[in-house]
Amino acid sequence: MAVRAGGGQAGRVRAEAYSKAGSPLSEFLENPVVGMSPWILFSLLVGPGRFEFAVGLSLAAAVVVVVLGRVVNRGTSWKLLELADVVFFAVMAVIGVIASDGTLNWLETYAGEVANFTLTTIAFGSMAVGVPFTLQYAREQTDPAIWHTPAFLRTNYVITGVWGLAFLAAGLAGLFGDLILRSPDNMWTTWIIPILAIVAALRFTAWYPDVVRARAAREAKGLSREPPNRASLLLPVAGLLVPIGIAVLVFDANVWWLGVALIVGGGLLTKALHARS
Repeated sequence: MAVRAGGGQAGRVRAEAYSKAGSPLSEFLENPVVGMSPWILFSLLVGPGRFEFAVGLSLAAAVVVVVLGRVVNRGTSWKLLELADVVFFAVMAVIGVIASDGTLNWLETYAGEVANFTLTTIAFGSMAVGVPFTLQYAREQTDPAIWHTPAFLRTNYVITGVWGLAFLAAGLAGLFGDLILRSPDNMWTTWIIPILAIVAALRFTAWYPDVVRARAAREAKGLSREPPNRASLLLPVAGLLVPIGIAVLVFDANVWWLGVALIVGGGLLTKALHARS
């Protein structure tokens, strides 16, 4: 059955883009996490003595994402996040070339926070203007008939907001390490906390749409809305305990026992919650 996507050429283009979705590479490129990957890469790599390397690799990743998106998914819309990727890292690369030693030292210390707070601004700014940045990606993977439904829009507002909070947490952690601890390479504020914030957002992004779809299916059958399954709600949190434990083992061997306890406890708790969900 043909998909009705609105009138005119724009509607036909959107319907055609939706009809092309399905290949693994296409679906991969239409995931908002791909658009965020250059920023994530940069915020994790940048640090004392690593600014040029982090910027160069992140700019290359941003260009690859844009080029692949246009080649593989012809007819799809340009994404705000993809364009911001290229502009931000191109500007950072130019600044890195012309900056004085003092400016470069400042960037090596604070550029990770600049990137995280820029992403936070993009996330909440896109929500403020009524186009949460995940919406552009979600539309490429869904029937245009549901693009303007309240549930679809609300889901993207929620997911975009969670990503905004994740990058805000990563930026604040970095500032704490730089300004309070005076340790730009502190393992917890530079690596562990930002990684955990990203992992939490990733798990929520995968989990929340399933909850919304299950709720809609129940309401379509005329059934009352069930109260949230507490086990299901806790699963994303429990699943974080294992990567936290691994991070502790990798980055802070002095408390290896805490890493082991988190891995074992996280595994057991996740198994128990799966059985109840």
